[in-house]
Amino acid sequence: MKHKIIAADLEPTEHEIAEAMNEVKGFIDITPHDFLKIYHLIHTRAATKFLTPPPVRKRTGWQKWLRPLSEPAPRVHIKEIGWSWLAALVGVGLVAWLNNAPHATLLLVGSFGASAVLIYGAVNSPLAQPRNFVGGHLVSAIIGVAAWKLFSNHPTLAAAVAVATALAAMHWTRTLHPPGGATALIAVIGGDSIHRLGFSYVLLPVFGGSLIMLVVALLFNKMVKWSEYPEFWL
Repeated sequence: MKHKIIAADLEPTEHEIAEAMNEVKGFIDITPHDFLKIYHLIHTRAATKFLTPPPVRKRTGWQKWLRPLSEPAPRVHIKEIGWSWLAALVGVGLVAWLNNAPHATLLLVGSFGASAVLIYGAVNSPLAQPRNFVGGHLVSAIIGVAAWKLFSNHPTLAAAVAVATALAAMHWTRTLHPPGGATALIAVIGGDSIHRLGFSYVLLPVFGGSLIMLVVALLFNKMVKWSEYPEFWL
């Protein structure tokens, strides 16, 4: 039967301290009894320090402007910045080019600019994964169009309902993607060109444009060795 070790078993005795002191070379001007007192003081202070949470730093007034409470985000290596820039250039540029081609259908919406920051510059974020990127835009587009159809006579209400409901729906479907809020809002405030699309807005520009940008993200992240994208699909 194994003996269960408790904290008391690890406490040294004066005899053990004396034996340890004899093994130390040189002269030690202290008795084992005094050493045991010192040991207990050190042990108590160390335990107190370990169990006591660090004090919360509070800064007021001008101190907040000189030094923030939290440390700044770590600096990104120049090669990562370069690849993020190039991926965003190709991804957004490709969608914009197809959007502006002769006889082309609408493919570019403003919320894709915010998405580009996530899927090309923050690939490890859960909010940038394909489920969130594509799913968040789709859910938000559906809700945005529905909000406009229901409350088109009250644009202010339609805008508020679209964004708030899109946020709740993305949470519920586990597809939270912050630019999705803008996708829902664009369905309301995008003007006649967007309103005429109706629920086609969900397929083009939202679904089609997001797929193009996703493919670019997958290709670029396969070319580099320091990042893995996606971390999950579903």
